[in-house]
Amino acid sequence: MANSSRGKPPLVADKRYSSGGRAASKSSPKAATKSTAKPRAKAAPKKSAPRRKVASGGRGGNGGGGPLGMIRRLIGGLFRLVWGFSWRIGMVVVLLIAAGVGYQYTQLPDMTALLDGRARGSVTLLDRDGKVFAWRGDQFGGVVTTETVSPYLKHAIIATEDKRFYHHFGISPRGVLSAVAINLREGRGPLSGHGGSTLSQQTAKLLCLGVPYDPSSGMSESDYEADCRQSTLWRKIKEAIYAMAMEAKYSKDDILTIYMNRAFLGAGARGFEAASQRYFGKSASDVNPAEAAMLAGLLVAPTRFAPTNSLTRAQNRAKVIVGLMEEQGYLTTAQAEQARSQPAELSEAAAARAGGYFADWVMDETPEFFGDKTTEDVILKTTLDQRIQASAEEAMKFVFQEKVSSGSKAQAAIVVMSPDGAVRAMVGGRLTRVSGVFNRATQAKRQTGSAFKPFVYATALDLGASPLDMVVDEPFCMTIPGSGKWCPQNYTHKFYGQVTLLEALKKSLNVPAVKISEKYGRDKVRLVAKEFGLDSDLAMGPALALGASESTLLDMTGAYAGILNGGSSVKPYGLTELRLLGDDAPVFGASGGIGERVIRPEAAEQLVWMLSQVVSEGTGGRAQLPGGWQVAGKTGTSQEARDAWFIGFTADYVTGVWMGYDDNTPLKGVTGSGLPAEIWHETMVRVQEGMTPRPLPMREPIPPAQPKVEAPAKGGGGGLGQAVDQLLRDIFGGGGGGAPAQPER
Repeated sequence: MANSSRGKPPLVADKRYSSGGRAASKSSPKAATKSTAKPRAKAAPKKSAPRRKVASGGRGGNGGGGPLGMIRRLIGGLFRLVWGFSWRIGMVVVLLIAAGVGYQYTQLPDMTALLDGRARGSVTLLDRDGKVFAWRGDQFGGVVTTETVSPYLKHAIIATEDKRFYHHFGISPRGVLSAVAINLREGRGPLSGHGGSTLSQQTAKLLCLGVPYDPSSGMSESDYEADCRQSTLWRKIKEAIYAMAMEAKYSKDDILTIYMNRAFLGAGARGFEAASQRYFGKSASDVNPAEAAMLAGLLVAPTRFAPTNSLTRAQNRAKVIVGLMEEQGYLTTAQAEQARSQPAELSEAAAARAGGYFADWVMDETPEFFGDKTTEDVILKTTLDQRIQASAEEAMKFVFQEKVSSGSKAQAAIVVMSPDGAVRAMVGGRLTRVSGVFNRATQAKRQTGSAFKPFVYATALDLGASPLDMVVDEPFCMTIPGSGKWCPQNYTHKFYGQVTLLEALKKSLNVPAVKISEKYGRDKVRLVAKEFGLDSDLAMGPALALGASESTLLDMTGAYAGILNGGSSVKPYGLTELRLLGDDAPVFGASGGIGERVIRPEAAEQLVWMLSQVVSEGTGGRAQLPGGWQVAGKTGTSQEARDAWFIGFTADYVTGVWMGYDDNTPLKGVTGSGLPAEIWHETMVRVQEGMTPRPLPMREPIPPAQPKVEAPAKGGGGGLGQAVDQLLRDIFGGGGGGAPAQPER
């Protein structure tokens, strides 16, 4: 049988794989076996053209040979080496940053825990009418958010601090490069001056990278704040990582809310609510564009631009912020023009800054854990009367401008109080609107001079003497053990013979005061003075009667208040109530007031009458008030005129005035009857304005049929003692030995 396949043409598939390639054998092994077609001969492989050999160093080479090729290969190799190294280092840096951000992310608390980061609480001081007049500590007005503050304030902050805040991821490379360029252009180092920090980075700085203040570490609060404000490169890197972690954890509005509540804005204000209340007396939700610009302007330098330090400087800074807000579209041209033409003004309390000395004194009298070191927000209600405070400040300013030479460095202090010891005003020096400085009303202990004499006569009156009793004013000497003879003299260097106690006080005679003190017992005089509140180191010798002891103006004014109120002791006080913010019940109440009785009411009333005669007929004439006011008081000048006093009262208020130099330089031509009495007069004219005169609580003595003469004290006086004194003068000559005390009027 013939082979049927012979002569047939090959199939297409057979043709496709007729070359015997691997494809045929794999895809159809059977067909490959049975096929009778002859395999096609393999095509001879193409020979590649032989490469041109270029001799080393030949001129015709322009590919990889020659010096140029070597340089190219070297550069390429270096590039590959640097690139390989850089991307690996970069990857490591990115991983480290990511790890740092991740770690900080896990450590971040809930946003609300970061809003009040003060290391201490605040103290708000209210006057007698419940109005705020001063702040101490770190003031925190309460939490504000981006939704509750005025939109003008929110926009002012963004326009000033970070106009791309809502468009970056916590750091702004563009901002950093811009800041570096500005620093270099202004001749500083690239990282000195402008830092290009975003609001997120600034918030990280305010949070001190989340490290809380720990007093137990031994670091003070100021040291902690300084550490938080470090601007080293490493600190900026850490702040950038912390900022990115916050961006991952919180929303943009959350970060801005933290910033608005923690920023320090001068005058002890932490956060924009506290600052708005501090400077404008209103909530941060109610500020207008001009006020918002002034608040935002504080961020760059809170102390320098605080409006309480320089309102003009703060207003000029605010105009810059208004321009930024207008430029960035947050204000219309009309709104910007209005903000510039009607700049923000301080509230009445902020502008007055009343009670700086008073507030310092009240804080000193308050327990530290409720005062300077409080961790709570405390409200102190005080006795301050802002109208009276302004009156005292105006009087001080008027007298020094009109009656004291411009180059004088003399100082003065004023205290005004009610008869129960409630202090209504306090001026501790010529600079009236200051705080945290030396307070001459409470801290300066000075010799009282003849301002002390009323307590000598108070002792005598309480023990039965009459203002009309007689005493002999004559040359008088005493022998003081260990010191020899002591011979006081009067200011006029004259002697007036027999005088009443009233006349002796009116003329501020020294010899009668010493005789009365010695007769009734200087120990009793010392006791009466101490019980009236003059409990500093009182002189032990006979010079006690002439005011050789030292006292503060506050204590002296309080002692005179005891005379006015009927003879009871007084403890001057400025605090009436202390409570914690949010609590209705006070922690404690008034810290002073009227105490125990010291002298009989009749004696006090007689002494008031004697002191009224000092003003109407004696050395205190310049203190007289117009309009039918009865005034009582006493002048005082210490040894060598180093201190000059006038302390007096009406039925409503007791006012004390001291004048002198801080370094004890003697006053020239000034006694208590001069400038101090005039300051007192100017103060009380303003204090009593609009008030109805009331009579003083005084009692005029009934003249006796025959006034009795005080027996001379040991060592001097009339009768035999006078004869002995005359004999001694004849023998020794003059007025006796010993240094006379400086007389005073």
